[in-house]
Amino acid sequence: MNLQFNDRSVTVAIVGCGGFIGSHLLDAVLCRTKWRVFGVDLDFYRIQHRLNDERCEFLCADLSNPEVLNRIAQFPVVVNLAAICTPSRYMSEACEVIRSNYDRPVALAEACAKSGAWLIHFSTSEVYGRTGSDSGELSEDETPLSFGPVGASRWSYATAKLLTERYIAGLDGLKWTMVRPFNFVGPYMDFMPGVDGEGIPRVLANFSSALLRGEPLKLVNGGKARRCFTGIYDAIDFIFAVFAAGTNRQLNMADAGGVSEFSDSPAYSQIFNVGNPDNEVTIAELAQRMRNIYASIREVPVESLPQPEVVSGEDYYGVGYDDSMRRMPNVEKAWKLLGFRASMGLDDCLRDSLKWFVGHYA
Repeated sequence: MNLQFNDRSVTVAIVGCGGFIGSHLLDAVLCRTKWRVFGVDLDFYRIQHRLNDERCEFLCADLSNPEVLNRIAQFPVVVNLAAICTPSRYMSEACEVIRSNYDRPVALAEACAKSGAWLIHFSTSEVYGRTGSDSGELSEDETPLSFGPVGASRWSYATAKLLTERYIAGLDGLKWTMVRPFNFVGPYMDFMPGVDGEGIPRVLANFSSALLRGEPLKLVNGGKARRCFTGIYDAIDFIFAVFAAGTNRQLNMADAGGVSEFSDSPAYSQIFNVGNPDNEVTIAELAQRMRNIYASIREVPVESLPQPEVVSGEDYYGVGYDDSMRRMPNVEKAWKLLGFRASMGLDDCLRDSLKWFVGHYA
């Protein structure tokens, strides 16, 4: 029996509810279901319109507090989106990145194992490591994982995420599902440096900021790396496919004396790639597409925009920079087990993201 989205007694805990993915998930849960939400984050500016919603309770806290962990784990479904995932911080704050992406989610997983909560944990496609330009599709259950040297601190994020995956998968009594996102993009993504954040955001917000400021888009090491970009609304549809794979008994913790019974589910004990292979481009190609779309939005000639500029990875990010040359997801597992396949085209993703960015920051 599928989850009943009209069940008012269900509360889902969203850790990182004020972030990019979390803000969209919060809106979707409140619009598509009758559920209640227990939201945890340190920043709520993206969800100001929800702070007084009678179906929501919000807590400003992080996962370093055991009392907070126990409070979160009392709910039957826990979605953990919290992470430090800013590339420039991988380089300059490796230890804090590791604490954020290993120590704290592991503590949350242990709390969920004790309570019987179902943990839906967001990992990253970066766990596939240092892939080459000729790498084929990356499979959740078959692709070997290889990382750069310890001196390349760029891998602090990926290795912490991978170790968390291994810990969660081996934790006795835990009901879990893990997600490996492939470059989710859309409104509310990241920040604009010097306005509502510092450092270097991910590539889409980075390019959007440069376009709005009339600056050249920086192509790290020539922009030869290839990525697949996935619309945030496809990502939310995926999460709902996971929710729907649950059962009513999983959610009824009270019937089991506070411990939920997790019967067979196609989402249980599975890791899923979530991406759109049809949206693969090099970063250099991405830059040109974004220039064209931005020019269309602002109704200016694309020739009036600065040409992209090539920079070295070490000059841009600092010593210890390293990268994957291609990340192409195999998405057959999500289709086979959950009936989910991303469908939003790349230009629609980019236009949606850029229109919001221009409207919000201009």
